[in-house]
Amino acid sequence: MEQKTAIIYDDDYLRHDTGPHPENGDRLRRIMEVLSSDPMWNDLVVVKPRKAPVACVEYVHPIEYIRGIDQACQQGRGFLDADTVISPHSYWVALLAVGGVLTAIDVVLNGRAANAMALVRPPGHHAEPERAMGFCLFNNVAIGARYAQKRHDLSRVAIIDWDVHHGNGTQRIFYSDPSVLYISLHQYPHYPGTGSRGEEGVGEGRGYTLNLPMQAGSGDDEYIAAFEESILPRVETFKPHIILLSAGFDGHQDDPLGGIGLTDEGYAKMTDLLVQASIQHCEGRIVSVLEGGYNLATLPRTLVTHVRALSASQTRVDGSPSNGA
Repeated sequence: MEQKTAIIYDDDYLRHDTGPHPENGDRLRRIMEVLSSDPMWNDLVVVKPRKAPVACVEYVHPIEYIRGIDQACQQGRGFLDADTVISPHSYWVALLAVGGVLTAIDVVLNGRAANAMALVRPPGHHAEPERAMGFCLFNNVAIGARYAQKRHDLSRVAIIDWDVHHGNGTQRIFYSDPSVLYISLHQYPHYPGTGSRGEEGVGEGRGYTLNLPMQAGSGDDEYIAAFEESILPRVETFKPHIILLSAGFDGHQDDPLGGIGLTDEGYAKMTDLLVQASIQHCEGRIVSVLEGGYNLATLPRTLVTHVRALSASQTRVDGSPSNGA
C-alpha cells in the first residue's frame, strides 16, 4: 500500500505568545495558510499531536529544570534569556511541541505514514539539558531521538541539522554518545558560537558529532557538496534506524537572521538526498522537525517545497517507484 507524508500540527502552537519577536505564531499561521491551499494538501496525512508526558521530557532534561520552566511560565510573560520569550501558556505549548515530534515518530514507525513533518513551536535545538536559550525551551529533536530508542527499540538514530545556527543543545546532549550521530551544517562563526570542525565528540562518542561550518554567503552548491562529500558517506557508515531532521529554513537567502544563500531548489535537493538515504538505510523513516526560519514571505513557500520533496521522493522499500503522495 502506498504511504504518504504526515503533517503534525495543532493551532494550540499559536498560544506560545512571544509578541513582536522573530519566532512568533505568524510563522506557523502563514505556513498552514499556504500549505493547506497547495494542491498536494489532500494527499497528506494530517495528524494532531499529543502533549508529551513529562517522563519523556526527562529523557533529556532534569525534572528540576522542567519544573522551573513551568513555574516561570506561571508567573506570566517574561524572558528566560535575552532571546527567549515565555508567556503563561508556553510551558504547555512546549510540551505539545515535544509531543508533536513523538507523534511524528509514532506515525512513521507504526506505518501510518512513510515520513513526517512536525510543524511545531517553540523550536528546540538550542535547548541544553538545564538551559533554555535561542528561542528554545525543550530540545524537541533530542527528546525524539531518545524516545525512538527507548519506546521503539531503535539503537541508532541520526540527527541532521541544517538550521543556519548551530544546534549547541543537541550536540551537548549526545556529545559522548555513539548511538546518536549528530551532523550540523551552519553558518560559522554565528550564534551561538559553537560548531567548529574540531568539535567531534568525546569518549565513546568521538567521531559521532560532525560539524560542517559554512562561511557566510555559502549557497546551494556548497551545501549540496557537503551532503555528497561528507554527510551521505557518514550516514552510510553509521546505518541509522531512523533519521531526524532539525529543519531550520533560516539559511534561505532572504532570511533576516542569517547570511547563507540557500534557495528553495537547494532545500528541495537536500531533502531529496536525505529521503533517498533514509530509503537506503532505514526503510524510508525520516521525521522532519521545524526549527528556524523567519521571513514570513519566503518561509511558507520554502516549507511547501520541502514537504513536496518529502512526499514526491518516496519510493517503496522494495525499490518500485511510487506515484508520490
